[in-house]
Amino acid sequence: MGIIIAIDGPAGSGKGTITKLVAERLGLIYIDTGAMYRCVALDCLNKDIKPDDIQEIAYVLKNIDIKLLKENGEQKVILNNKDVTKEIREEKIDKVVAKYAAIKIVRDKMTPIQQKMGDNNNIIMEGRDIGTVVFPNADVKIFLDCSIEERAKRRYRQNIESGINTPYEEVLNGLIERNKLETEREIAPFVKAEDAILLDSSNLNIEEETQKVIEIIKETLKIKGKNIC
Repeated sequence: MGIIIAIDGPAGSGKGTITKLVAERLGLIYIDTGAMYRCVALDCLNKDIKPDDIQEIAYVLKNIDIKLLKENGEQKVILNNKDVTKEIREEKIDKVVAKYAAIKIVRDKMTPIQQKMGDNNNIIMEGRDIGTVVFPNADVKIFLDCSIEERAKRRYRQNIESGINTPYEEVLNGLIERNKLETEREIAPFVKAEDAILLDSSNLNIEEETQKVIEIIKETLKIKGKNIC
């Protein structure tokens, strides 16, 4: 197994943007586990399968094909041979992904796939349970967080840039509801790993946050006698 960097954090904390930037600068393979759960949600929505229809969800998982590819420096998400990179970020997925991600058979399917990605690769993986479930023995664990209001502002700005005109209050309420679902679910609840380093980015811009994460990674690996290069 290569070097594993685990980045966890709530929706809107900036972990996707930061993780991609850190991966580029340190030469790590970037893996967005949230995209995988979004693919499951999208596949189920397209087939009109509700979160409580476990039997049908099991059938979807048996046949689902998810690929995370890198093209021209950008990550592409391929679901059943279709590029769904933009579609999985739409509001309809934001509203339901936490419900599908809380289902045991879904997590049982995704977790081994994610763990396999760490074989013989230096990776930086972001999600909700990377440091607690997927890679509890990760070389570096970082928990990115900021206030719920700041997270809502960031998600609102991202939506506007993507042409999604969801009112700020609706974005805020959506994040509050999602946080409740993720922290209270029975399977792999969203919590900070005890040995994860907390980084509050409420007052940091993207470049400052990126540099802080890189500093934490390098210092932690140095203490452990490891090197990315």
